[in-house]
Amino acid sequence: MTANGDRQLPAALAASMAVRLKCIGEDRVDFEPYGSFLTADETTDWLRAWTGNAELNGDDFRVFGQDGTGGYAAFWLVRPGMDLAKQPVVFLGSEGETGVVASDMDAFLWLLADGFGPWEAATSDEPEPDWAPQVNRDLAAIAERFAPGHRASAAAIIAQATDEFPDFDDTIMKLCR
Repeated sequence: MTANGDRQLPAALAASMAVRLKCIGEDRVDFEPYGSFLTADETTDWLRAWTGNAELNGDDFRVFGQDGTGGYAAFWLVRPGMDLAKQPVVFLGSEGETGVVASDMDAFLWLLADGFGPWEAATSDEPEPDWAPQVNRDLAAIAERFAPGHRASAAAIIAQATDEFPDFDDTIMKLCR
């Protein structure tokens, strides 16, 4: 990714992010999407600040949203030669939380449709005492349009991603100084 490179979100993600923007404050999911990916420079600055490691660059991440405290949701480019949509979606929280929340964009679309954001998927903490995920019909329609045949519950999506990338936290912590 170059500083001035293509920052446009894939169509499926852009459609979901447009719906998520309308939901902020209404569904109590702590996720604020961006209209485009952060630039390479912004991603590098964030990763260096998050890890305390000035030697890193942000080339392995495409950040597309955040929670209310500044934790980031991103694609983690860990599958060499694979399209962006086939890369896992991760969360790196402002308090050190980490998690692979979906194995790819298709799974992430269904995670959103099931009423979860990246923070809710990455942590075992409940955002509020009476919080419960609520299916979003508009997000479900987008998921059905762009990822038919990939429908799964949020619990199954999170479990699959966690099982596939059990060392994500260790990998990230090794980058920290």
